[in-house]
Amino acid sequence: MSVDLATVKRVAHLARIAVSDTEAERMMGELNGILGFVEQLSEVDVTGIEPMTSVTPMVMRKRADVVTDGSKAGDIVANAPLTDQNFFLVPKVVE
Repeated sequence: MSVDLATVKRVAHLARIAVSDTEAERMMGELNGILGFVEQLSEVDVTGIEPMTSVTPMVMRKRADVVTDGSKAGDIVANAPLTDQNFFLVPKVVE
């Protein structure tokens, strides 16, 4: 995939970046270089290779996946004028 000058200007417009014609041409070369490198990476056979989280072998620390209320419900509603069982009470609005 290659990027042309119109694509560079369109991306710059979407990103709200003002670029001159000379800057757009320079960026076109840089973006094509990056995309060429990505295409080279897609040619590498990575079947059977585990994803890495670090360059050194380590076990990821994970917390238990449990559903809790965060043990902060009382703290959250502490300054509310009206509460009921850790829920905010608000006046009913009918228009």
